[in-house]
Order: sequence, then structure tokens, then C-alpha cells
Amino acid sequence: MTTYNWSDVPVEQMNALVTRQVIHSAQITIAILSIAKGGSVPTHHHVNEQVMNVFSGRLKVVLDGVETVLQGGQTLIVPPSVPHSVEALEDTVAVDVFNPIREDWIRGDDSYLRQK
Repeated sequence: MTTYNWSDVPVEQMNALVTRQVIHSAQITIAILSIAKGGSVPTHHHVNEQVMNVFSGRLKVVLDGVETVLQGGQTLIVPPSVPHSVEALEDTVAVDVFNPIREDWIRGDDSYLRQK
């Protein structure tokens, strides 16, 4: 059994408005993303199913060309390989869970996140 304390998980500064903390298990990746108002994650896709949980704030999400706004307490399922983007309408904290693990993040192939 492995126990983690989020206060001990390194905070990665992805760009001026986005930070990320990540834990990888054998089957899933879980990440806490803090996105300041105006911050965004540009359109991208991945082979992973994603469960996007907004804990606080509001995110404009464009999923396969359809726009929706998520707020604290809401969850959105992103199917594998579907293009999506997010923009923070206010300071937002989201917890994303991915299956399978984000091999691209482990390899450091996440340059799309390092843009504003």
C-alpha cells in the first residue's frame, strides 16, 4: 500500500497561469490542476479516458466542438481521443483522473500544457 500526502507532491509550474501536481499508479494518473482566471489548456487529445472534477471555480470546456461551463462540484467525462480544451473563467482547482496512466506526461511530452 502506498500513501501520498498532496502537500508533499511537487507543484509543477506549467505556464504563468497553470500549476499541476501528479501521482501515477500502475493503472491511473491523478492530477490536481490549479488554473488562474484566464489560464487555459489548448485543444488536445489523448488515448486516455479522463474524469474532470471541478472542485472550485469555473471552467469553459470545449469537448469535440461543444462548449459547456463546469463549476465547483461538477464532473465531466472526456472519452479517449476526443479533442478538448479548457479556459478558466475564474480561479479554478480541478482534479483529473486518467486511465490508463499518462505515459506522455511521464515522458515529458506535455508541451501543450506549457503554453498560456
